[in-house]
Amino acid sequence: MVVKKGVTQDSTNKLILVCDDVADNCFFFQTLLEMEGYEVEIVESGAAALAFLESKIPDLLLLDVMMPGMDGYEVARRIQNNPILQILSILLITANEEAFFRKEPDVKVAGVIRKPVEPDALIGYVQAALQLGHYL
Repeated sequence: MVVKKGVTQDSTNKLILVCDDVADNCFFFQTLLEMEGYEVEIVESGAAALAFLESKIPDLLLLDVMMPGMDGYEVARRIQNNPILQILSILLITANEEAFFRKEPDVKVAGVIRKPVEPDALIGYVQAALQLGHYL
């Protein structure tokens, strides 16, 4: 049982998929989330995230926006256009939160986390997305 800032959440058996092309970011997210009791899988590209989702649907996707090849926006759109995957909560991770809201109004996500990511903020967003599971 995880208790943070008045929020109680059972992290047992909650699978979070992290998609980021920077290995240090993946390590940071994985370490922090596993310390909170979550199961974590890592992929390093949008294509790899979509391939992963063909076999298993996690409880949450942490998705970096700026990646080579297929960016996070396109990954989110493809997920949202797939009836089986539409239930998946997505948290976008970006250095430019304001640009997301101006440029990508069609991308529906549970939240947008600004880089550099603060550990407490990340856990708060994760807990809220898993608990509420709704979009902005």
